[in-house]
Amino acid sequence: MDVRDSSGVRLTDYVFATNHGGLFHPMDTVMSGVLGLEFVGYIVLVTTAVWLIGYAVSFQWLDPFGRALTGVADNLTGQIATPLTLVTAAAIGAFFVAWFIVRGQPAKATMQIVAMVGVALLGPVFLAEPLGDVLSSHGLLAQGRDLGIAVAAGLNGNSDANPRQVVATMQGDLADNFARRPLQVWNFGHVVDESPRCANAWSAGVRSGDDSRVIDGMRACGDIAAHDEANDPSWAQVGSGLVLLLCGMILLLFGAYLAIKIVWAAMDSIYHGFMAIFGFAAGGFIYGPTQTFLIRNLVDGFVAAGRMAAYTIFLGVYVLFLGNLFQQAQGQVMVVLVLGAIVEIIAILQLRRLARSLSHGNDWIANRFALAMQTGGSSKGAGAGGGTALGMGTMGASQSMSGIKMMALMGGLSTVANSPLTEWALGGVQGSFRPGARRRDRMSRMQSGFWNSPGIGGPGGTYAQSYMKFRQFVMGAREAAMEFGGRNTYRGAAAALRGVKDFGGTRADFLGALRGARFTDDRIMALSTLARGIVDDNSEDETLGDKHLGHVVAAVQEAQRQAYRLVNGHGSAEEVAASFGALEQDALVFRRANYGGVRLDGGADWGPERAIVTDYMNNPTREKIIALREVRDGVHTSTAPAPAHATTRMLTGIDADQAGRMMDWIGNEHAYQLDDAVKALMRDPTNQQLLRNVRMQAVRATDTDQWVSGAPRTPWNNLAPPDSRTVLDPNRWARRMAGVERLLR
Repeated sequence: MDVRDSSGVRLTDYVFATNHGGLFHPMDTVMSGVLGLEFVGYIVLVTTAVWLIGYAVSFQWLDPFGRALTGVADNLTGQIATPLTLVTAAAIGAFFVAWFIVRGQPAKATMQIVAMVGVALLGPVFLAEPLGDVLSSHGLLAQGRDLGIAVAAGLNGNSDANPRQVVATMQGDLADNFARRPLQVWNFGHVVDESPRCANAWSAGVRSGDDSRVIDGMRACGDIAAHDEANDPSWAQVGSGLVLLLCGMILLLFGAYLAIKIVWAAMDSIYHGFMAIFGFAAGGFIYGPTQTFLIRNLVDGFVAAGRMAAYTIFLGVYVLFLGNLFQQAQGQVMVVLVLGAIVEIIAILQLRRLARSLSHGNDWIANRFALAMQTGGSSKGAGAGGGTALGMGTMGASQSMSGIKMMALMGGLSTVANSPLTEWALGGVQGSFRPGARRRDRMSRMQSGFWNSPGIGGPGGTYAQSYMKFRQFVMGAREAAMEFGGRNTYRGAAAALRGVKDFGGTRADFLGALRGARFTDDRIMALSTLARGIVDDNSEDETLGDKHLGHVVAAVQEAQRQAYRLVNGHGSAEEVAASFGALEQDALVFRRANYGGVRLDGGADWGPERAIVTDYMNNPTREKIIALREVRDGVHTSTAPAPAHATTRMLTGIDADQAGRMMDWIGNEHAYQLDDAVKALMRDPTNQQLLRNVRMQAVRATDTDQWVSGAPRTPWNNLAPPDSRTVLDPNRWARRMAGVERLLR
């Protein structure tokens, strides 16, 4: 912000010089810390307020607006101000001229001709640079600001009306009165600037940033009282700091309110400049509200200059008054600060009154111009009694049935038609005067009889009960989401959708359930629902015996497809996170369906049953699982000769019940290992090997399922990686998947 006082010292360089205590003076340490916090808050408030006032008056904020809005206005003019539009609008305006002549109103016809000629002459000039009069360095806003600054500079005894210099002078005076002198009184008990030598010593110490140098400077310049006060922090200084914070907050409130008023006035003028484009392009040729609308926009542009001048003069008077108030105080800064805060509150109220007066004046001027044009300059409509122009916000009362009388008549009819007494007199029919009222009343009575019948309507009726399922969906979504990341996370959304499906919900219920569970991020909800739908659709094509495993296979395919797209520079981290969330939930459901609880070898740690299943899990083959299935199905028994194949000789002595338990254990173990691999991937998606581990475990589970069920393997339920390069560059993989890791935390 670079706000400086009159001595050129930046407010952000100010320090509160005090004794910071030590091991043997703990109270001084505590008080110096509290004083430091108060000082930081006060300097932030005062610096922001002083900068905000200067920034608003300097109009530096208008430059970026001007560059952007000028291009928009030029493009708008090119689209609207076409020859066809001008000819059409002029033809409509000429119709009104003919109409007035036929009605015997030559004055109105003449004023309409003058208005059309004026719009035709001024329109090309205005449309050539629509916002030039508002935003240019010589425009109305800038001229009004310069006039106000000239008056404010004269009030403060400055003959140079250069805006940049005057604004800097205003900021310097505000910085002295609200920062420099109050800080000196707060820190030393009095204003040290009264001594030029001490003022220079304080400024030099502050610029150095060393508060000990500030204290030593007070002793060097002969102000022993200031030196002693700074070395002895007290709770009285803490109380003074609270008062200063309150005063600084009120100053900031005044600065913010003044800046908002100035910016608002400028934006209002720019808005009316845009609206004037429509007026000069077409509306100004047409008699009535559109013509009045153009007049209002033009008047507001000129009044905006008056607003700028009035606000700037108001600020100059305010700064002058505060400066004189501090000069008359003769060092009693704290008293003046309290009075200044009261003055600022009054100034805010007075500024609001000034703004309302300017707005009323703007409306009055625009109304005078519009009345003069629409009455043809006759005294009938523009006399001392005045009137209201069309389009100015109030309808004229002189129109017979098309004005207030017509509105009053229609309002009375509406009141009578909708009165309860009228409905009672006509048999209780609502809206009795409306077409089809009796038919609608009969339909309403029939429906009311059905919904009020016992067992249908009401809290315990079947109609209300039919909607209870949606409460279940929301409850399932909310509870599941809290287990996996919570609301507005990809893992939480995937879990919520799984919770909805657990209660029997379908894809049509997903969005409503997520909203009910207080999800608000539309992108998370959309991508998670899309990923869930893709996996569910693809799982229908899987030829596996276990449908839960089919969902896992489809989820693995979708997850690796999205991951490889992202690594190759085509996808997004959000899509990968959504597909990984769906994979995590499908692995959980598969694990939940094959939870375990199978005891092998009578509960012993090791035995022939565990040896067989461990051998299979370490090296699964089709021959092993087929042999085990045949024992379970009774094709081979413990008394039958053992098969000749080496992989089945271990089954000698195993009966059908044992084989069944062993196959259940194998299925549960596949679910365990697959779920563990998915959990590891979710913890670190930047490790490509973890995704390959998930694919390997899914392949093992599908092999076992297809070997046992005899389901054929098709080209489409294949879990090969989608990229021909099975191992991509690890560094690129980790770099691209880092965003996915952040989304899954």
